[in-house]
Amino acid sequence: KHGTNQPSTSNIMISFAANTKVYLAVGITDMRKSINGLMILAQDVLEKDPFSSHLFVFCNRLRDKIKILYWHNNGFWLLYRRLEKQRFWWPSAKDTGSIEISTRELVWLLEGVDISCIKAHKAEKYSLF
Repeated sequence: KHGTNQPSTSNIMISFAANTKVYLAVGITDMRKSINGLMILAQDVLEKDPFSSHLFVFCNRLRDKIKILYWHNNGFWLLYRRLEKQRFWWPSAKDTGSIEISTRELVWLLEGVDISCIKAHKAEKYSLF
């Protein structure tokens, strides 16, 4: 329901191949940019191939809007999310370029989780010999 403070129980219904990489464009992005402008940023600023079928994620100054650029088969997808009150966690503008995260971390980011605080258990490796 719009305007309620109920916690979200819905899942984001976007899925990608297991080998899909996600690149967060560090700092702020002018949200007036559309596919062509974001494609140029991915190529020239992030130094990545926008046709790679990976996800390129951009955020505005207020951190309440995110755009995701994605090449699929024969064309680009541009996904856009705008929050009404809250803010997204976003890497500091003092960094440059991009930060690579997993698709799982992207879902958490879109759900409002500060992914910089998430720590997983260390993988243990055992051997009998």
